[in-house]
Amino acid sequence: MGILNLTPDSFYDGGRYNDPAQALNKAEVLVTEGTDILDLGAYSSRPGADHISEKEELERLIPVVKAIIKEFPSAFLSIDTFRSAVARAAINEGAHIINDISAGALDEKMFSTVAELRAPYILMHMRGTPQTMAQQTDYEDITTEVSFYFASKISQLKELGVKDLVIDPGFGFAKTPEQSFSLLKNLDYLKITGHPVLAGLSRKSMIYKTLTTDADNALNGTIAANTIALMKGANILRVHDVKAARDAITIFEKVVNL
Repeated sequence: MGILNLTPDSFYDGGRYNDPAQALNKAEVLVTEGTDILDLGAYSSRPGADHISEKEELERLIPVVKAIIKEFPSAFLSIDTFRSAVARAAINEGAHIINDISAGALDEKMFSTVAELRAPYILMHMRGTPQTMAQQTDYEDITTEVSFYFASKISQLKELGVKDLVIDPGFGFAKTPEQSFSLLKNLDYLKITGHPVLAGLSRKSMIYKTLTTDADNALNGTIAANTIALMKGANILRVHDVKAARDAITIFEKVVNL
């Protein structure tokens, strides 16, 4: 899954692709490098990010969705949003997947909307909002608590008839670096849900703070973390650097398929 942020303030690439022409060029790069899914986000979810209106999110997102579908009709588009109205608008324009950082917690209509649209749904673990999550990191046993969280959410979704689900442990979202690394170590435990697992580790602070560097210099650490995620059963890697992730997957599969 290749990340395409349409925001001015995302932690790594904010402001690079918030013009439709720039976004289309980046989409071409990601497609050429071999991404399976393009993940478009128009609301920054970095810690402390500014809150924007639904109208502004739609104005950033929909023109790019239309442009990519026109230019790359075979592209598989995921929409990174917690708002049901944004999800509906994007799916109606031809997008395919909803990627919700709040797992329905920030919009009570999201679950019913996903059920109605019959769209594949990625649900992530988070506490609070992007503006408040950094203060909500008190866990007794993070792996167990995240697992119970998903069990509850999956039960609710299945009651509504939603079957095509992917879970994302939400590395860095309401989690300290140590807690995120603990989740990575125990990622295979989440396979008990019976659903594919997405790992979103790309250039995150858990990596660059550990390496005492910054996001621009966190690619090597990202490759290492992604490789561990693959070894622990991750099915999807959400990344800024598609070619590097592709290379890691190729080497990983070469070993496991011997």
